[in-house]
Amino acid sequence: MTIGVGGSTAETELAAITSMRDQVPPIEAEEFARRVAAARVLMEEQGVEAMWLDGTTNLAYFTGLRHGQSERMVGAILPRRGEITFICPAFEAERIKAMQPISAPVRGWEEDEDPFALMVETLREMQVTSGGIAIDDHAQFFTAHGIQAAGGSDYRYGRSAPIASFLRQRKTEHEIALITKAMKATVAIQAAAARTLREGITTKEVQAFIDAAHRKAGFDGGCAFNIVLFGEASAYPHGVPYAQTLKQGDMVLIDCGASLHNYRSDITRSYVFGTPTERQRFLWDTVKASQAAGFAAARPGVACGALDDAARAGIVAACFGPGFATPGLPHRGGHGVGIDGHEEPYFVKGNALPLDVGMCGAIEPTLAVYGECGIRLEDHIHITERGAAWLHEQSLSVDDPFALEAGR
Repeated sequence: MTIGVGGSTAETELAAITSMRDQVPPIEAEEFARRVAAARVLMEEQGVEAMWLDGTTNLAYFTGLRHGQSERMVGAILPRRGEITFICPAFEAERIKAMQPISAPVRGWEEDEDPFALMVETLREMQVTSGGIAIDDHAQFFTAHGIQAAGGSDYRYGRSAPIASFLRQRKTEHEIALITKAMKATVAIQAAAARTLREGITTKEVQAFIDAAHRKAGFDGGCAFNIVLFGEASAYPHGVPYAQTLKQGDMVLIDCGASLHNYRSDITRSYVFGTPTERQRFLWDTVKASQAAGFAAARPGVACGALDDAARAGIVAACFGPGFATPGLPHRGGHGVGIDGHEEPYFVKGNALPLDVGMCGAIEPTLAVYGECGIRLEDHIHITERGAAWLHEQSLSVDDPFALEAGR
């Protein structure tokens, strides 16, 4: 039997979980101010007079306000000079004020008024009457179009990515500490979930445990995503639309994560319920070697695509693929992580963006063999001046995925 799989119950494991929420403090007003100051330096360099932050995680990154998007325009203007100003429906203004981690003016528009006209009016009051306006890359089309139509030819419009994404990709020590704590907690929950497995348990039961465990561990809420797959279904990278029941010899794939003080975990573990066959052992070891190759390629100045190239080469050498073909590795080799579970930089073939100190992301090679099983090992690195460093523990082996025997 695979070490650390089975032998316990959900009730026992849930009772043993304690909250780690207060072990790393959240981002506070001083750090938001530093981010805004850094953005203004880039805005000066790039000729940008103001940046529109829609109700996305870009808004959360610079102001701490997590609002979300809807059919109504909500967000903030970050000017190169002057105060950040929030724009929202008038009936939401008091709520926005109550939610603000930073103190900033809030301007509301009534339901029969034009929010885009209010934005342009606010820009002019900020003395921004011309020049570059960066629009949140993740703004909904109606918002981006409305801003440009209202401002007309008085402004030049561009993307927020050279400012917002550039800064978000380069994590501070505080951000790395938050991500590390979140990742380690999810690894521990994954190990606890493995101990709850028994023949006949359903994927829905395991998902319910994982969600409850993240809540009890002190995450912001339940899982943002929670994929549990048994047997042949594990070959589908993002799961299948039906529940499965566990039986001896099944490959188990669990991919889950949640937010801690707005920073996300994202861990995938694959192992066998029972004793691995030689075929399962070969597939698992192929993925483990692929992940190690991706890690070895990661260092400052190396193109993000080189991680994918290195990880994919090992898969192809084992006679899978080629390229993105299945059986093989059908998706990119990894992705950045932070406030979003998936964010820039992306470790995908052809991405020439150089790795830089502070970048964090997953190395997650997958081996999808439809009709048989799938294996993914997803672990996270951060880039230091000396190279890559793991943020948390990796799977040790197909026989001891949670390194329990090694730790005895």
